[in-house]
Amino acid sequence: MKISTISCEPISGQKPGTSGLRKKTRVFMEPGYLENFIQSVFNAIGGAEGKTFVVGGDGRYFNRRAIQVILCMAAANGAAKVIVGQHGLLSTPAASNLIRKYKTDGGLILSASHNPGGIDADFGVKYNVSNGGPAPESVTEAIYEQTCSLSSYKILQNEMVDLGSIGNKTLGEMAVDVIDPVKDYKDLMASLFDFVSIRNLIAGGFAIVFDAMHAVTGPYAKAIFEDALGAPEGTVLNAEPSEDFGGGHPDPNPVWAKSLMDLMMSEKAPCLGAASDGDGDRNMIVGRGIYVTPSDSLAVLAANAHMAPAYRNGLAGVARSMPTSAACDRVAAKQGIKCFETPTGWKFFGNLLDADMATICGEESAGTGSNHVREKDGLWAVLLWLNILAERRQPVKTILEAHWAKYGRDYYSRYDYEAIPMDAANQLMDDLRGRLDKLAGQKLGSLTVKDADEFSYHDPVDGSVSSGQGIRVWFEGNARVVFRLSGTGTDGATLRVYLEQYVDTHGNHSMPAEQALKPLVEAMLELTDLKGRIGRTEPNVIT
Repeated sequence: MKISTISCEPISGQKPGTSGLRKKTRVFMEPGYLENFIQSVFNAIGGAEGKTFVVGGDGRYFNRRAIQVILCMAAANGAAKVIVGQHGLLSTPAASNLIRKYKTDGGLILSASHNPGGIDADFGVKYNVSNGGPAPESVTEAIYEQTCSLSSYKILQNEMVDLGSIGNKTLGEMAVDVIDPVKDYKDLMASLFDFVSIRNLIAGGFAIVFDAMHAVTGPYAKAIFEDALGAPEGTVLNAEPSEDFGGGHPDPNPVWAKSLMDLMMSEKAPCLGAASDGDGDRNMIVGRGIYVTPSDSLAVLAANAHMAPAYRNGLAGVARSMPTSAACDRVAAKQGIKCFETPTGWKFFGNLLDADMATICGEESAGTGSNHVREKDGLWAVLLWLNILAERRQPVKTILEAHWAKYGRDYYSRYDYEAIPMDAANQLMDDLRGRLDKLAGQKLGSLTVKDADEFSYHDPVDGSVSSGQGIRVWFEGNARVVFRLSGTGTDGATLRVYLEQYVDTHGNHSMPAEQALKPLVEAMLELTDLKGRIGRTEPNVIT
């Protein structure tokens, strides 16, 4: 084994965002770019000497080559063992499970989540810590500091590991365990849910369709839905992982999963439609003739989780990201448990889950999960829905309408304004920030501002403070708009605008969302002057 120490210089812009470092694939392919970042990770965690890691990714372009580089660097830095999925594949929740199950020191997950894949698209790497969750801000800041001062990295030159066959291998003095990427995760799901009840539901004629979007969950979904639960062959669509996700956009929402939406709104719709994203941590739920927003899905799951074996004794608490609607807050209040509001980014749920202060967590961006791992989990959400449907024996639409009748409805939508010049996006946010203390009482369109602030989070477990987490504006009449710049894009800035209008239990719950939110949209456009600032008022994507 020959360890090479390669001299290098810091590379600017390697600051991890809400879920690791994401850049264009060609940027990661530049000489030394990936190597600099991986060495910075090892340096930031006190080195890799004697440690065990999990490594895997969503199969996007450059995934296999990047894993070989990481393995060679882990060996050169003295790691004892790496557990890696066959062919380099691991969904993000499956990787989190492996970190926890085998008590490793952490893991490196290669994915840009729901972003497109391919040589001209996006790539990403994130470090997960020993609890299985994304690195907290203290660790990502340490990684970034290392990237700013790095002078060399260690690597084994011209070495490769056969990832195509399962088994125990070696790379230099480091053990490499190539494992079935699905088995441990499938076993975990079987321990959480009543597979017999779900299997009986499907055998009784309950038809489902799952769109894997040519992404990593294809093999997992086939093993669980078709093999373990007896759904017919072909239940899982687009099941073969592809380096460019079949040329599509692996984001499970009504825009990018349009073919699934069209099916579910047609006369041929099955009972349940679902989808997951590039790395398997997001989900979309659609009933026959009705789309379930992620915020509503979180609330319904929290209200009915006790129907699944793993949650039969109730929930310790729930948590949601700040931009997510308050629908789950209302469930928590009725159950007499706490609801925590955190910044966007799954890493902020980790402390709450570890401290057993929350059991189920969710984000409006289609991520939901529980304390079974420390990541959001797309297939877990679908299985919990199936378990609830097996117990209640009602259509998705009936369950959703009954939920609104009991708790009221939070009409909700997110507007994404993509590829905005960074200067213009920052200026817009700075101007809003400077006006916060003057907005109360102002009339915008037909609405009157009640209050406004910039969200800061005080972690109840470790006392840390995360400021600058989004601008919130409340209006009289139970309406709210939130503004954030996304940390997951790779091209310019993405302004995300979150719109929420609550209608209580006595109100109209059957309006189209765009109708209920129209006054709020008009107020938002007047507040921001988007036409004058970025030259457009229509978002790229509405979810």
